[in-house]
Amino acid sequence: MKLSNPFVPDFKIIGILCYCRETYASQMADELSAYFAQSAISGYSKFSKHAGFACYYFHQSQALRTISKQVLFSELMFARQLVFLVAHPVHLHEDDRVSSVLSVIPESEQALQTCVVEVPDTEAGKHLSKFSRKFAVPLRQAMRGKELLYRRKFNKPITGLCWHILLTSSDKAHIGLSLPQNRSNHENGIHRLKMPHDAPSRSTLKLEEAIYAFIPKAEQSELFREGYRAVDLGACPGGWSYQLVKRGVQVEAVDNGKMQNELMATGLVEYYAVDGFKHRPVYGPVQWLVCDMIEQPQRVTELMLDWLVRGDAKHAIFNLKLPMQDRFATVTQCIRQLEQELKQANIAFSLQAKHLYHNRDEVTVCILRQSDL
Repeated sequence: MKLSNPFVPDFKIIGILCYCRETYASQMADELSAYFAQSAISGYSKFSKHAGFACYYFHQSQALRTISKQVLFSELMFARQLVFLVAHPVHLHEDDRVSSVLSVIPESEQALQTCVVEVPDTEAGKHLSKFSRKFAVPLRQAMRGKELLYRRKFNKPITGLCWHILLTSSDKAHIGLSLPQNRSNHENGIHRLKMPHDAPSRSTLKLEEAIYAFIPKAEQSELFREGYRAVDLGACPGGWSYQLVKRGVQVEAVDNGKMQNELMATGLVEYYAVDGFKHRPVYGPVQWLVCDMIEQPQRVTELMLDWLVRGDAKHAIFNLKLPMQDRFATVTQCIRQLEQELKQANIAFSLQAKHLYHNRDEVTVCILRQSDL
């Protein structure tokens, strides 16, 4: 994957900061350690339990223009956001917090477009949220005055090159920046979605977020359209089928529970009360296989491979439920198996895996056949 960016500042980066779910800081740290173990960049991971983020600090600072091409947000499962650190930790003096931030921000030949002041998605972070919003206003004004930030205001909080000020308390912050095409474009890395009033369950938000996260907007209407067929394993009461139906896709819903009556009334859903591990597409191969069954991740991995290798489905989006222990190791093993067996079957594919905001103890995987992209 090549990242195109017309301008990248010549900053020295001391490490990587990744936001994550509150209880997944240790998994985030494990992933960062494993990620950099495959490179020539030495350093160490650091995290605090329930911090909502983890860092990887380099033994030697790295050039942003180089490191930003080597560390890819799309490849980090547990990361909600990817920030390249320029300063940590920064003590914010109570009498002049703005100057404390400005003193550590490096000069650039060009101002950055936006700046966000964020807090971890934790209970402690919630208490800082009001302060962060108040602090952001004078900080941005001062940054514009110092020509560190565009004077023009943008419609979206995160646009172009963006400064990130992560507050861990009212007097301490991590400071870094993110780059277009190599981050989440949502504050705190959280894609907040509105629950549809007519959806069968909140699980519908899992698939909706996955579609937005994994499939470029320009391709969504091509990959989900009228006339396409899908199989939804573990469908009841219909949260994932709902997302497919609203896009015109016909669904074979497979489960032993009860489907929502309003969803069945659309005429786009056929219900099959059978074992999801035994069902096969009734009308031949389908464009999509989706699955949110509460099963061991290894069993779901093997089931998805069976469908994809046999050609019963072209693309798949599914959840791997994580165990209580060895979560990173477990999901890594499953993804490695998926990649190996699909390659052995000579299937050209792309695979992405993310611990999405609307997930809890699960990772969502999206597999797309390259021939259809």
